[in-house]
Amino acid sequence: MASGSYEGVLLGMGNPLLDISAVVDEAFLAKYDLKPGNSILAEEKHLPMYDELGMKDNTEYIAGGATQNSIRVAQWMLQIPGATSFMGCIGKDKFGEEMKSNAQAAGVNAHYYEDANAPTGTCAVCVVGGERSLVANLSAANCYKSEHLKRPENWKLVEKAKYVYIAGFFLTVSPDSIQLVAEHAAATNKVFMMNLSAPFICEFFRDAQEKAFPYVDYIFGNETEARTFAKVRGWETENVEEIALKISQLPKASGTHKRITVITQGCDPVVVADDGKVKTFPVILLPKEKLVDTNGAGDAFVGGFLSQLVQEKSIDECVRAACYAANVVIQRSGCTYPEKPDFS
Repeated sequence: MASGSYEGVLLGMGNPLLDISAVVDEAFLAKYDLKPGNSILAEEKHLPMYDELGMKDNTEYIAGGATQNSIRVAQWMLQIPGATSFMGCIGKDKFGEEMKSNAQAAGVNAHYYEDANAPTGTCAVCVVGGERSLVANLSAANCYKSEHLKRPENWKLVEKAKYVYIAGFFLTVSPDSIQLVAEHAAATNKVFMMNLSAPFICEFFRDAQEKAFPYVDYIFGNETEARTFAKVRGWETENVEEIALKISQLPKASGTHKRITVITQGCDPVVVADDGKVKTFPVILLPKEKLVDTNGAGDAFVGGFLSQLVQEKSIDECVRAACYAANVVIQRSGCTYPEKPDFS
């Protein structure tokens, strides 16, 4: 494809959050009842944490949110201006302005719905020994409405896109928006993709997840999420390869694309289930001293994958790019990257 025909090829929808990232200690995790590697939604007891993080001297503010991270990384890997777009809800505030300028700098065509009554969402990123624990305070991100999606200037992004990616986290916000886009993708033979995103999504938002699932052509996740997905369905296995295969064989709304399941396992091989077969791909191993933090690793993995998928490259190439992008991001703080990728 000529670069012009890549315009808006990939659309993401999700929760735009400003990451408030700091290195903390075990006592901090214990105080707020947090587990390393987990991601949860903030409850009342977590709210003082945001101010406490803000007062640390190593705190960084980085535009984040799972879907937005993946879209930014895909855009970075593609290096084709305007190839990607994103929709989500922010507040009319300083953080919201920061989000807009960040998306613009990343080359992503962001159409934010701006809510005057709620502050821009934040995500506490508590880093201990390179492992991150995430606590999202959705605020404005939780206010996204399908009315915004239906506006002609926004629906145009849906019509233009050939690939759509939505993290599972958006299931808690606007399942009707997901349904509209999923049905459109099935009707027009586009590729619709989601992420398991977190154990709590698989456990507590199972109904919304199940409703979207028949439309999902590519499903991403990590080993913990995959095992949770299996457990809530009573599949009596912890074997990630078996689970990936079963997920890929769940019913589909349209027969145009077979579902492909892609599961990461930290430093263990990536598992891909496709057409009744499972393949594994080793990841690029990183010496422990080079690891800065795992925040955004899974998002970057998806971004790298999507950057090749939209160019109609093979699954092997998609996974190679995914591992490259994740490897870059874990050597930096948050989901950030150098000016240009070094991937060929």
